Amino acid sequence: MTAEPLVRFQRVQKTYDGEHLVVRQLDLDIHRGEFLSLLGPSGSGKTTTLMMLAGFESPTSGEILLDGKPITRTPPHKRNFGMVFQNYALFPHLSVGQNVAYPLTVRKVPKDEQQRRVQRALDMVQLRGMTDRLPGQLSGGQQQRVALARALVFEPQLVLMDEPLGALDKQLREHMQIELKDLHRQLGVTFVYVTHDQGEALTMSDRVAVFNEGVIQQLDTVDRLYETPSNRFVAGFVGDNTVLKGQLGQQQGHGGEHAEMKLPDGRVLHGLNVSGAAAGATVEACIRPERVVLHRRPDAQRANMLDAEVARVIYFGDHLRLLCSVGGGQAEATVKLPLNGLDGAAAPQAGEAVVLEFPTAHARIYAP
Repeated sequence: MTAEPLVRFQRVQKTYDGEHLVVRQLDLDIHRGEFLSLLGPSGSGKTTTLMMLAGFESPTSGEILLDGKPITRTPPHKRNFGMVFQNYALFPHLSVGQNVAYPLTVRKVPKDEQQRRVQRALDMVQLRGMTDRLPGQLSGGQQQRVALARALVFEPQLVLMDEPLGALDKQLREHMQIELKDLHRQLGVTFVYVTHDQGEALTMSDRVAVFNEGVIQQLDTVDRLYETPSNRFVAGFVGDNTVLKGQLGQQQGHGGEHAEMKLPDGRVLHGLNVSGAAAGATVEACIRPERVVLHRRPDAQRANMLDAEVARVIYFGDHLRLLCSVGGGQAEATVKLPLNGLDGAAAPQAGEAVVLEFPTAHARIYAP
């Protein structure tokens, strides 16, 4: 018997103008203690979903349950949720300690208890000794830590975050991602995190809900989301892909999950027919750059090997990214080549003829 979820969205819809649904028929369970990210492009419905959970927006229809009880009409201040925004939303005239204590003051927590909790929250986010400073005296990263401490200080059931690291520079953002995940592990509090940054979602989350056009396209663990995207949108939005277009040919296996795809020049690739497309359908095969195998001098031509030419070589520090022209320029393939995989050989050069192998198990075929 599975445990009841902490939060359940039941057939939730949201429209602002009565015509266009921003969120369509949303059914979503959020488990206790998990780090769930809502990922998607602008306008996909992820932020509206978070705002409905926070109570700042009301569903047009459907119900939101907390511990099995409806909260759809419960005002935000009675939901016991911590909230962290991208712009920090700190009071500039209040000290760090006063900002963090604000939710406790509103809840009429005694002063001595406030002091103890504020200190504990600041310790959690590594801001010991900053109590008397004003927000304007802090860096962006420190201000975001204050906002996080304020969200945690009253021991909420849920912490909701709306693109909280979006205003930080790349290096600090990546450092804060690790800190947030460590904090989540220590506290065991449920985190719901909105982002459009796929790398951020994959780094921190236990599960990710990928939104597009108001619908969850896939809800999965991060490894399954990356390795086995369920449709063409998820495959294109999460991570890099080489995309080869063609026509679906013969299918094998139970349910026809293994299929061959005919490329425009007549060559054939074998892959997994994820969309269940019918023979003759126009399809696209997607494969991750690190799964493409580069052969500079192949011993023999095997299945799923295509002649290509290196068009560009981009240095990434720990690996090379090769952009290769396939089929006389009909398609472009990206290959991720670890530097330690060169085994002392010279790096490939632009203009070099190579052979690319697309392993069947990692070539996923979708109806576009």
